Amino acid sequence: MALATYAHLGLSIDYTPTSDVTAGDVVLFGDLVCVAKEDIDANRKGAVATFGVFDFAKEAGGGVTFALGDLAYWDATNEVVVTTDGGGTNKLVGECVDDAAADADDTARIFLHP
Repeated sequence: MALATYAHLGLSIDYTPTSDVTAGDVVLFGDLVCVAKEDIDANRKGAVATFGVFDFAKEAGGGVTFALGDLAYWDATNEVVVTTDGGGTNKLVGECVDDAAADADDTARIFLHP
């Protein structure tokens, strides 16, 4: 008997939300951070991305900066990426893949991966 059987590449996973999800919403499953690539109606199966490069909202003017390769964490309370894990509260999203996200910028380009 096989210990594992290939299912699919894993670039996205099925998701049936209990309330409407808008394209660009960040969806958390435990430590897994996903992004809705399109709108998903409540109680209807859709798919959320587990992998790819996305421009995530970040706090502008709050001293939050990213350099190429810096780790990014999702702060679900404020709905922005930050540079710290918040003592385990913030979930690892991935790494910054742009030259930089300055303090004044309101987005950071992040490579999302599980």
